Amino acid sequence: MTLTELRYLVALSETGHFRKAAEQCHVSQPTLSIAIKKLEEELGISLFERSRHSITATPTGERIVEQARTILQETQNLLNLAELGKDPLGSILSVGAIYTVGPYLFPRLVTRLQQEAPKMPLYVEESYTASLRGKLTSGELDAIFVALPFTETDVVTRAIYDEPFVVLLPEDHPLSGEQRIEPSALARHRVLLMGEGHCFRDQVLEACPGLQQAISDNHAQGHAVVEGSSLETLKHMVASGLGITVLPESAANVATYGEHTLAIRPFTDPAPQRTIALAWRVSYPRHQAIDVLSSALKE
Repeated sequence: MTLTELRYLVALSETGHFRKAAEQCHVSQPTLSIAIKKLEEELGISLFERSRHSITATPTGERIVEQARTILQETQNLLNLAELGKDPLGSILSVGAIYTVGPYLFPRLVTRLQQEAPKMPLYVEESYTASLRGKLTSGELDAIFVALPFTETDVVTRAIYDEPFVVLLPEDHPLSGEQRIEPSALARHRVLLMGEGHCFRDQVLEACPGLQQAISDNHAQGHAVVEGSSLETLKHMVASGLGITVLPESAANVATYGEHTLAIRPFTDPAPQRTIALAWRVSYPRHQAIDVLSSALKE
């Protein structure tokens, strides 16, 4: 039994799919499948129930997966202790961010860290909140940028900045004549959203009364519900006239679409917004690195 096999085990439990687990672990699917089979043979039990469409941990498998997480965390704690004797700003810092934050935060963050901590290499990764949560607690990532609320045992968060939401729409759209848009008004129009699993989708639905019901009604009537995999995709779809969308202010740069194509309108007060926070493990020893990371984004 190796730590690598335990990482594969945890990844398979989290994804429920051999291919996705292999991608998460950056190995081939056969490599991961063989390792899981070897681990099951060594333990003498089946850890997963396999069907054509899903893979789920057995009750015993779930307990073993939980113990594997603990082992991986404690292993990372040992490595962290070794880092205490080194320069906290002299070794690689692994940082994750949710998809709707990373593309707009990382360029600014990397530039400022090169000035404030030039000897600290930075590894950055984008993913869903759930995936980042798992990688943070397992020690694969040192810190993550997420939208609040975010709670996890033995993880501390620090609010970094608040970001208002804005409406992106074609310049000839009826709502473009408004100086500010009521959140409830969006339910009467075709709103393009991020796909399921993105926390920003949930935040928009919560911020705009009636929007969830309007989408459900359209779906029930057989109308196509258009969703995007990224904020940039949503912007392209709005530019193509497929509807309107809600963006965090940091993603609202539309200069590349030319003049008289798109319009950006703020919401009426109190405008919906999100709070972006930095999260890290309580046991993480490189406090100076965390401080530099958060201060690099302060205006």
